[in-house]
Amino acid sequence: MIDTHCHLDDHRFAPGELPDLLARALEAGVSGAVTVGCDLASSQAGLTLAETHDRVAVAVGVHPHEAKHWSAAAAWTLRHLATSQCVVAYGEIGLDFHYNLSEPDAQLTAFREQLELAGDLGLPVIIHCRDAYDEMLPDISSWLEAGRTAIMHCWAGTPEQAACYTAAGAHLGFGGMVTFKSADAIRQACVETPDHLLLLETDAPWLAPIPYRGSRNEPSRVAQVAAVVARLRGSTVEGIDTLTTANAMRAYPGLAAALAAGPGSAM
Repeated sequence: MIDTHCHLDDHRFAPGELPDLLARALEAGVSGAVTVGCDLASSQAGLTLAETHDRVAVAVGVHPHEAKHWSAAAAWTLRHLATSQCVVAYGEIGLDFHYNLSEPDAQLTAFREQLELAGDLGLPVIIHCRDAYDEMLPDISSWLEAGRTAIMHCWAGTPEQAACYTAAGAHLGFGGMVTFKSADAIRQACVETPDHLLLLETDAPWLAPIPYRGSRNEPSRVAQVAAVVARLRGSTVEGIDTLTTANAMRAYPGLAAALAAGPGSAM
């Protein structure tokens, strides 16, 4: 299994703890993780982790909460970071009209300019979306129509919205929320997602699945997510492992090489 979205640079993970986290993940059947940037600092921190540890790849980008800090200088820095073979995607980027920690216009500008940058870099995009699925769909549809890849991280929209995104060709990532008691709509979307567009994630250290809800999440807990997804979809954990791992490798063409790169891979 692959944890396609986590934040291993977060302060809730102690310095030097990553080898133990990765060992627990491997023991649980999770062979790799993509740590995802939210701003310049976390993108650089994630890249450092990926370049110094096996089984870690990285995405770089500016989260919609941080869109107010987007600039030409930020774009230059991220373009430079993306030259590392450990970088397998651009993100997380997107729109968050729930919290609006950056103004909507600033979010739209940062989102669209980062889509353009990701296209220039030839990278798939990892998308954060909250209370903006309808507004975002035209941009994502245009992106996908150009033959590119988009991963809708931590899917939380309606089943009807999920159908629109998967019809356009977007991958949907499901994590701990699929196990929550109140998440019937997310579970329905998970059941209805086409096989080839299904991905697993944790969003660690957030959104730990049942029975760990409320505690710090970590990549090993993809195994709990996989068990629930398997039950929902009438499959086996082994079947979901095989399916979603293949999907992750296809969605992120550089993933296998990045997970194996580890120490000494800096360029």
